[in-house]
Amino acid sequence: MPGFPAHEGAVTLCPHGGRATPTVLSPRVTVSGSAAVVLGPPWLVTGCPLPVTAGGPCVSGQWTTGTARVRSLGLPLVIQGGTAVCVPTAGPLFVTVVQNRVRGV
Repeated sequence: MPGFPAHEGAVTLCPHGGRATPTVLSPRVTVSGSAAVVLGPPWLVTGCPLPVTAGGPCVSGQWTTGTARVRSLGLPLVIQGGTAVCVPTAGPLFVTVVQNRVRGV
């Protein structure tokens, strides 16, 4: 699945508007000068407004699909349009703002 790679500083949100940030960056691959993000390590979600009574808030997320060919340290990169699951709500994460010069496959 082709898409623009996520990187340090890219805007990633849970479905309720909480901000997700990667716990691990890959400094070996940079995109527009910022470190890329690989699949595997969890992301932390802060500011999710979903109340506990509705099954929230989202506290972390895990990406399950990313690039098929482009890798860093043997791991696929997170891309805009990839799939991720939030915990405990099982909602998706969305990479909403990224650089648009490099596209990974």
